[in-house]
Amino acid sequence: MATLTHQNPEPIDSEDEPLLGSPVQAVQRDGTNIYHNLVTGTATVAQAGIWVLAAVVWSGVFSDQLSFFSAHPLLNVSALLLQVQASLILQPTTTATPKHKHLGTRIHYIIQAISVAAFIAAFIVIEVNKGDHPHLVSPHGIMGLISYIAILCQALVGVTQYFFPRQILGSVDAGKRIYKYHRWFGYGLMILELATVAAATQTTYNLTTLHIQLWAVLVAAVLVIAGVGARIRKHKLGL
Repeated sequence: MATLTHQNPEPIDSEDEPLLGSPVQAVQRDGTNIYHNLVTGTATVAQAGIWVLAAVVWSGVFSDQLSFFSAHPLLNVSALLLQVQASLILQPTTTATPKHKHLGTRIHYIIQAISVAAFIAAFIVIEVNKGDHPHLVSPHGIMGLISYIAILCQALVGVTQYFFPRQILGSVDAGKRIYKYHRWFGYGLMILELATVAAATQTTYNLTTLHIQLWAVLVAAVLVIAGVGARIRKHKLGL
């Protein structure tokens, strides 16, 4: 009679333990394609949320006659979609496999660079469209300005800590010491951006023209936060 042998699963370092879910799903293993990170574990939940959000905004915008202002919500939600992809692709990488970490970081920065460019373009559109009309007259407008400023600050810190740590911070170790703060700020910023989209549903323009529903945005936002948040490895935040 053939005997069955029990194979123990590959041991997982305690540092790889995510906030929720299986540690196996939170770490990219050697030999796994980097793009698999976009759909592994709870990434599928985040993907569902962000694509639903994008579809809701896009459908709302394209259901009305397009104008110069139409580019503002389209660019913003596209930039947010890219931000989620940038986070998902980098999260499972680990220093145990440097080639994955290096490639993931490079892809992360490329996607984020495109995302930041889209946010800047969206800001220019709203500023030109506003013209002489009053600015910052709604919660959405105030939250939007705070988000744009925070996005630029986050991008500058990210570029500094990774590409120019010696020149600006004095050493590579100095750059690594602020990694956890960069991550904390990034996750917080993502929540702020989602909240800003939710606030946009209460603007006069949306209520009278686009008719994007607040509940739809909130459901999508919860999925994004749950999907991205569950894969966060605690030690990367200093926990």
